[in-house]
Amino acid sequence: MYPGLMNLPDYDNCLVNLSNSILKKFGAETNAKTLPLADRYLEGEYTNVVLLILDAMGISILEKHLKEDGFFRSHLAGSFDSVYPPTTVAATTSVMSGEYPDEHGWLGWDIYYPALGKNVTVFTNSDQLTEKEGAEPTGSYPDGTKKWMPDSLENPGPAADYHVGFRHTPYRNIVDQINAAGGTAYSSMPFLPPNPQDMEAILSRIETLCKEPGKKFIYAYWSEPDSTMHKTGTTSEATHEMITELEKMVEKTVSGLSETLFLITADHGHIDCDNCCILDYPEIMNCLVRLPSFEPRTLNLFVKEEFRESFPEIFRKHFGDSFVLLTREEVISNKVFGTGRYRNDLAEMIGDYVALAVTPKSIFNTHIEAQEMPGGHAGLTPEEIRIPLIVIGK
Repeated sequence: MYPGLMNLPDYDNCLVNLSNSILKKFGAETNAKTLPLADRYLEGEYTNVVLLILDAMGISILEKHLKEDGFFRSHLAGSFDSVYPPTTVAATTSVMSGEYPDEHGWLGWDIYYPALGKNVTVFTNSDQLTEKEGAEPTGSYPDGTKKWMPDSLENPGPAADYHVGFRHTPYRNIVDQINAAGGTAYSSMPFLPPNPQDMEAILSRIETLCKEPGKKFIYAYWSEPDSTMHKTGTTSEATHEMITELEKMVEKTVSGLSETLFLITADHGHIDCDNCCILDYPEIMNCLVRLPSFEPRTLNLFVKEEFRESFPEIFRKHFGDSFVLLTREEVISNKVFGTGRYRNDLAEMIGDYVALAVTPKSIFNTHIEAQEMPGGHAGLTPEEIRIPLIVIGK
């Protein structure tokens, strides 16, 4: 293995394997090995199996905020891994599809699509967020420090008149796979019908479905505590209040259920970051064909031909050992994005180099994002990759 990649996920003990454990339980075709940690609980006879993803609630976040004898940590069955990059787009798509990122192709917040020749923010199906040329900070903090404002940004338009991700990187979600195999499965999340829009509505739908007759699987997802940690960091009072409230809400819901196996995990973890903006590094910008894609902690870099050989030296000059810099070939040969059947177009989606963060350093494409997001993820640290499996059998 390439030096510096020792913290890559264990792709035999990760979210993909958890998803395949559930597919196997409900008689659907599997795509990868199952997760032994989950299998022993899924062997039990339950009317309901619920999988709840709490975004970014990694092992390190549990340990920072929750008591050992509290509801979540007292029901901790063990830990396992996210996928790479450990970020919502790649990780939740792996859970939803049962596939590795190298198979489904949803590799980060911004993805380069060869068919369009541009970077697309895949969840919102919009062009990548960019900063206006020559933009300056027009606001100020109380101490007089300059502050970047929304007026510094270009307004991103739709990426296409169709959903780029679903057309060019389609997959079948776990709910549809189970239903097609003759089982019964539902979702409870903001992005699938009936689209519950907050945690109360998500848990209420779970409760209602669990009381209906017949064996079933319920996939649920909520965007916290990730959203709060992005804005305030991993140790803020707001983060602490959010996580403790989530624990109380889930405990209350679970206490009212019977004949239910409740599995709780995260899509990835979260850390406090040291942010910068790539626009402040003209020497690097001069080397690039387009802005980086994927994530601020996993940068997908297409480099002009005349800089291909010199780019590693130029990149390390500015960022030292904060990142492991791999060529496209090294990314593929080291199975960074998984151990599945590689997509035919994967090599075209990956840049000449990919930079994987091994320190808190994050490189954003706009100043306002670097300013406003002290918490982050998608890098190669254990805090971002290790996630819990919390199991409550009722």
